[in-house]
Amino acid sequence: MENRDDPARVVVVDDEELVRMALRLVIDGEPDLTVVAEAADGNAALRVVDEQRPDVVLMDVRMPGRDGLDTARALLARPAPPRVLMLTTFDSSDLVLGALRVGALGFVLKDTPPSRILDAVRTVADGNPVLSPAATARVIAAATGPDSAHARGRHREAARRRLSVLTERERETARAIADGLGNPQIAERLRITVATVKAHTGSLFAKLAVENRVQIALLVRDAED
Repeated sequence: MENRDDPARVVVVDDEELVRMALRLVIDGEPDLTVVAEAADGNAALRVVDEQRPDVVLMDVRMPGRDGLDTARALLARPAPPRVLMLTTFDSSDLVLGALRVGALGFVLKDTPPSRILDAVRTVADGNPVLSPAATARVIAAATGPDSAHARGRHREAARRRLSVLTERERETARAIADGLGNPQIAERLRITVATVKAHTGSLFAKLAVENRVQIALLVRDAED
């Protein structure tokens, strides 16, 4: 986690009080993290985020009323938004994909061990995505399977138009990001320096109007569906 003078500020959003209580106990037990507020639904989450200005919002995907996806979209459309980490189960794959598309940095399963949830919060606080390999495989399978709403070509042409502005090297970098490679691995694959990979990645962020590498990966996969 990046150096901080103060603990990373976290808002926990879940409609189940026991879940909120458990997460608060786990997070507040760490010296570099603190829960500054809780919310039981999306509308309450918007209010407490305005009041507390947290670094991270740890938010349930499925809630009565305003769900986590709609709340994430609203939060991430604001100036200087918090980083959003979704709480989910495997059966909410479509909602998680939607959250990633609007800019959430990742997701953790509710039955994830506490130490890994803490690692995920720290990673997201630093602005990096959190996608466990096993869960990612399930989500991508749901996104590309024949019965998925996301497999109907809805995003294909739009994604291809967005990618058409890239240079060949930028396309190769985007493809490598979609394959889950880090900067050193991309540099090795493309036979360029890590500094050049970072430069290409910066261009991808600007040209594609994305906030993180997860969105780049999803855009590439949309174009290939």
